[in-house]
Amino acid sequence: MNIEVWQGDITDLDVDAIVNAANESLLGGGGVDGAIHRAAGPGLLEECRQLPELRPGVRCPTGEVRATGGHRLKARHVLHTVGPVWRDGHHDEPALLANCYWQSLKLAEQMGLHSIAFPAISCGVFGYPLHQAARIAATETLAWQKSHAVPKRILLVAYNEATAKALQQAVLMAQRESNAA
Repeated sequence: MNIEVWQGDITDLDVDAIVNAANESLLGGGGVDGAIHRAAGPGLLEECRQLPELRPGVRCPTGEVRATGGHRLKARHVLHTVGPVWRDGHHDEPALLANCYWQSLKLAEQMGLHSIAFPAISCGVFGYPLHQAARIAATETLAWQKSHAVPKRILLVAYNEATAKALQQAVLMAQRESNAA
């Protein structure tokens, strides 16, 4: 088992699920969220609108996940998670970000999904420092794979070379630490 790092457009992947780094409304936004909504077509927005609001404007709190269909995507499902906005690292950001990965994998397992692709959650407009976020992504996904049979294939998707390098370094470091433990 290993974690794959892939550079490119997450909306092009033919996997059971892609993870959307969403905002709490789940109604689309910038970055990967906007790209996923555009590629999936209007059906995704309509399905998101049908999800219950927990409070005005909030369909998915930070650190949680909600599932929808993939609509026009090759991926059969979209798992929407809301990463933390980086403040200073002392407002539970690491735990909330780790929860995004863990809860997405847990839901994928419950849904019987065998492949899942994650973007670099919170690294865009939410301002999470790339190397710290990559470390959490690698550590959480590797820990999941060591103790769970599915999803068997986990991809960390980078939209540019700098993100790909950070993710690759983080995966190698997490694997080394895991093997040493």
